[in-house]
Amino acid sequence: QVQLVESGGGLVQAGDSLRLSCAASGRTFSLYNMGWFRQAPGQEREFVAAISWGGGGTYYADSLKGRFTISRDNAKNTVYLQMNNLKPEDTAVYYCARRGKALAPIDSTATMRREYDLWGQGTQVTVSS
Repeated sequence: QVQLVESGGGLVQAGDSLRLSCAASGRTFSLYNMGWFRQAPGQEREFVAAISWGGGGTYYADSLKGRFTISRDNAKNTVYLQMNNLKPEDTAVYYCARRGKALAPIDSTATMRREYDLWGQGTQVTVSS
């Protein structure tokens, strides 16, 4: 019954910005670290960013630091991904995911797909030149 629903994707030009949203059901949302992953056609699903259960800790893929920002609003059961200065290579389906353990610390293990037990359906982001 618990689910994650992403929204906010679309077609943009290089240099534009988008903010993705992930709305979660359930009353224990605030206890879980959350992450964003992305997957381009023919590619592995790769880590983008993660945020701690309290929102005070974040972790990013090295190549995306400075352009992408993850945040959350636990009162709204929502996690966000602000994407600035988008590039064509950012084109992918973006997925929101929940860590498998409540109150997990934020560290490099957040980059591992197997650490997540719940995934949204994804939202398409396409960046043209």
